[in-house]
Amino acid sequence: MVSFISSMGLLGLESFVVTVEADVSLGLPMFDIVGLPDASIKESRDRVRSALKNSGFEFPARRIIVNLAPADIKKCGPIYDLAILLAILKSSNQIDFDLTGNVFLGELSLGGSLGAVGGVLPMVIKACEMNFKRVFVPFENAVEAAIVKDIEIFPIKNVTELIKHLAGRCEIARQPVTEINVENEENFNDFSQVKGQYDAKRALEIAAAGGHNVLLIGPPGSGKSMLAKRISTIIPDMTFEEVIETTKIYSISGALSGKKSFIAKRPFRAPHHTVSPAGLSGGGSVPRPGELSLAHNGILFLDELPEFMRTAMETLRQPIEDGTVTISRVRSSFTYPCSVMLIAAMNPCPCGYFGHPTRPCVCSRNTVNKYLNRVSGPLLDRLDMHVEVPSINFESISSEEDSESSFSIKMRVDSARKLQIERYGGGDHALCNAKVTMQLLKKTYNLTSEARSTLKIAFESMGFTARAYERILRISRTIADLEKSDNICECHVCEAVQYRNLDRKYWIQSVN
Repeated sequence: MVSFISSMGLLGLESFVVTVEADVSLGLPMFDIVGLPDASIKESRDRVRSALKNSGFEFPARRIIVNLAPADIKKCGPIYDLAILLAILKSSNQIDFDLTGNVFLGELSLGGSLGAVGGVLPMVIKACEMNFKRVFVPFENAVEAAIVKDIEIFPIKNVTELIKHLAGRCEIARQPVTEINVENEENFNDFSQVKGQYDAKRALEIAAAGGHNVLLIGPPGSGKSMLAKRISTIIPDMTFEEVIETTKIYSISGALSGKKSFIAKRPFRAPHHTVSPAGLSGGGSVPRPGELSLAHNGILFLDELPEFMRTAMETLRQPIEDGTVTISRVRSSFTYPCSVMLIAAMNPCPCGYFGHPTRPCVCSRNTVNKYLNRVSGPLLDRLDMHVEVPSINFESISSEEDSESSFSIKMRVDSARKLQIERYGGGDHALCNAKVTMQLLKKTYNLTSEARSTLKIAFESMGFTARAYERILRISRTIADLEKSDNICECHVCEAVQYRNLDRKYWIQSVN
């Protein structure tokens, strides 16, 4: 007898329906799984056999063939354990329930209990789109799965409990819909704790308002990392759509747990400089998201930028532009979103004091050149704002005066973002000045004649690239938004140009 049980599979961020077919027939006892399973699925044979016996059922001493359809797509992970067990029970006439319209997900232990699996949220979303009525998931995944409102979610602890529920001998309560609070959680980092550095704080406010990438450069101890870690306190709260997108990525990465079933706060990822290119972009035989995608809709902070491998830094170039990263393999390719706000920090030389006004640099000119040139020109050109963070003086650090709080800065940032969303057409969270297409930006930037003349002079005298010109326009528009100005004026352009000249101070000076 052949039975059919519905489950789900993952291909990158996309999910698809998997039909688990089981045939139990006469013949020499054997148990085989076909349909392009990986090693973890082949190991399901032992888990299912043991879970059946320890749950009070008989494992058929017959010829058992399990097929995972469609058979031309690679299946990965132990998520099909529960569906395989039910298919065998149904084919061996140990149960006779109608399981049409149900999806079963879960990894089995040897004792028959269910363990959490990754990727539940995108699979439940797909099940809802395919008009399934109910999804049975491990208890630990229930809160995550119940984010999807239009389908019934049932949390399962073990096989015995599930069978009793299906038989009508006991009832498992439906998991309540998970309500998502998209407001930022309490953060102990605050800009009020930062003494001095008013220019740097102003630059980061502009970056947060427009979603711009930033390079912080300055001597050791000037506060670059401290400033970067506080950016998350002033960027706008996540929308519901952004929460779903980000949670899907963390779900397939296995980074969610019962205590953290959704991502409601913008991610802040700070990988160590020893991270590999695959660690940044994603990889593996079945590619998983890397740090770039895990920072989607949030911040990717790269401290000590020149210490990263050159190949790792260069992998950032295309994803920064496109907002997606594509990982290709022989059989398929996987595309993950990575719309991030990139914050990089670095010293101007190995000792950290090249260009310092009072403390001499002990590095040779050749050493300084070699250190700075680890950051390539194309990557530097993609960092919208170059911000100098100088050493703080005694008067600033010993001042008892309270600095402006993150809450006050965030109010201005939120107001500027609201203007951008209204200008570019509504509720799309990606429509900020840094992410909108250049065609749409040109239709709405309203450059005054004085601002255009100033921009022309700066472009011709400073040798800006076309990309730098575009970035200056975007930053100018953000500065105007912070001031609630419909037009980009000369003062806005002048301030924006200042954030593109540090390469002249450090990189050109180091060569001369």
